Amino acid sequence: MKLMQDFKKFAVKGNVMDLAIGVIIGGAFSTIVNSMVKDLIMPVAGLFTGGLDFSNRFFRIGSIPATFQGNPHSYKDLQGAGVALFGYGSFITVVFNFIILAFVVFLLMKFINSLRDSAQTSAPTAATPEDVLLLREIRDTLKQPK
Repeated sequence: MKLMQDFKKFAVKGNVMDLAIGVIIGGAFSTIVNSMVKDLIMPVAGLFTGGLDFSNRFFRIGSIPATFQGNPHSYKDLQGAGVALFGYGSFITVVFNFIILAFVVFLLMKFINSLRDSAQTSAPTAATPEDVLLLREIRDTLKQPK
């Protein structure tokens, strides 16, 4: 029973819940960044590279089965048929997604840190409590030469 109580204390702690929320939001944020890269950035990059579609770049390692009905130049069709492929274009896209995601997170953290810094500098200092003032006065009195 003690083990379950300890686990409950651990699981309900703020840090664990914050981590869980961060993972969920991160997953959703990753979907947004993947869509941004796939639907917005890669087509523009394709224009600058002469229509190059990175996601469909691959080397065929295995042979195409005799019953294959799809496009022999389509990565998805060949992958669906179980053909061994070296999909370097897909890897480039994932690396590109990671770089963009890391940059966006960097900008987000920079923004949050600037908000935190401005909140700390604009916060008024709390008044010194009476007992501390009294103790300071006693200290200063004791330091004076007699």
